[in-house]
Amino acid sequence: MSDTAYHKLENRFRRIGLLGEAGAILHWDSAAMMPQGGAGARGEQLAELRAISHGILTGPETSDLIEAATNGGGLNAWQKANLKMIRRHWLRATAIPEDLIVRFSRACSESETRWRQARADNDFSHVLPYAETVLDLTRQTGTAKAEKLGLGLYDALLDEFDPGQRSADIDVIFDDLTAWLPGFLDDVLVHQATEEEGIKPDGPFPIETQKAVGLKFMEALGFEFDHGRLDISLHPFCGGTPDDVRITTRYDESDFASAMMGVLHETGHALYERGLPKDWRHQPVGEALGMSMHESQSLLIEMQVCRSLDFFTYAAPVLKDAFDGTGEAWSPENLHRLNSRVERGFIRVDADEVTYPAHVILRYRLERALISGDMALKDLPGEWNEGMQNLLGVTPPTDALGCLQDIHWYDGAWGYFPTYTLGAMTAAQIFAAAKRVQPQIIDGIRSGNFAPLLTWLRENIHSKGSSLPTRDLLTNVTGQPLNADIFKDHLRHRYLGQ
Repeated sequence: MSDTAYHKLENRFRRIGLLGEAGAILHWDSAAMMPQGGAGARGEQLAELRAISHGILTGPETSDLIEAATNGGGLNAWQKANLKMIRRHWLRATAIPEDLIVRFSRACSESETRWRQARADNDFSHVLPYAETVLDLTRQTGTAKAEKLGLGLYDALLDEFDPGQRSADIDVIFDDLTAWLPGFLDDVLVHQATEEEGIKPDGPFPIETQKAVGLKFMEALGFEFDHGRLDISLHPFCGGTPDDVRITTRYDESDFASAMMGVLHETGHALYERGLPKDWRHQPVGEALGMSMHESQSLLIEMQVCRSLDFFTYAAPVLKDAFDGTGEAWSPENLHRLNSRVERGFIRVDADEVTYPAHVILRYRLERALISGDMALKDLPGEWNEGMQNLLGVTPPTDALGCLQDIHWYDGAWGYFPTYTLGAMTAAQIFAAAKRVQPQIIDGIRSGNFAPLLTWLRENIHSKGSSLPTRDLLTNVTGQPLNADIFKDHLRHRYLGQ
């Protein structure tokens, strides 16, 4: 009976997975290709798909099947891990009534659409009432999950994006970074001032050429174009499914590096999705292992690899040829200097490795205050600007450069932001381990051969899916759980030469 029960559960999750894939592609289409007038209809479609999936998962037979499969035997290690993940999904789903799922989905679709216009108009008030609805429904959803899972409100939201992660642990890490980063940033800026200043290549840089360069780098990294594509959106992101991975970026004809680094970052996400275990498609154990691990894969590619001098040894001639460049501005050393430049800035996605954690810490602290009710959403612009001044010494002149720059809260992703910096730390630790085990990885990067790196990541990270908790996987691969000192050492070496 237990074996039959387990396989019935697998069949249920295959249906849920297929519905989820349909929703993922619809969501990507909403952001990248759909006309604005279709937003309402698309919101209804997504809400209906989520309601159907929720109904399948919370159906009366599911709990009996979970109990029968749990009490039985004969399951291998992957099946046991899958059953554990199935139970986790079921617990979270049964905490939330279907009507709340639908209302939340609709509210997020409407808010995201309004955010796009508010950002274009630099008018936070335009999106405020819609974002307040999303925040209210987020609290309702989080409260229901918290009661079911025995967690605090914020931890219940965080657990959705990073299973097993807790705010108490994040507070320790972020408080340590907050104490360390300002002094380190000052040291880096002083050191940087003694070095030769980078020469900016002359533009303009045509969008079509930028896209062609991005496609070339994606292919070199291992992106499979028969299983994905690159498009344009207001905010760079990666979506879709493991067999149909979609990437978007945005272009600036005066600066090719912004779109290029966005493409490289999202390619890291895409490679992870594509490398998830094929034998476990549409099963929880075959899914990505939370967003800290996901962000580690994008930041490993963008920051650890593609902002290194090793990468620009390969990339500089490609860029020079594509943009018909001449002179020292197109040398590997100069392009590396420009792309490892540290400065206090307003925009998170354009931030360097040194200042990036401050952007994340600000968002983490603000969203905790908003979720708890200690801060009103209407006060977000002022609180954001004050926090930027305190953490980075700059004040955004507009809301478009401040609290309207990110899509996350307006699209219902509360509890996501800390995974970026946790991912950056994880990336540094994983890449250090990879180089230790496979020294040829660096030679490959210098020559544009990323196969040694991708092969190692596929074997040690991507193919594991969610078969192990994040802490266990990281310990297996690197020899220890997350250690912030490895990230600090990486920053000292790259930016101070220590």
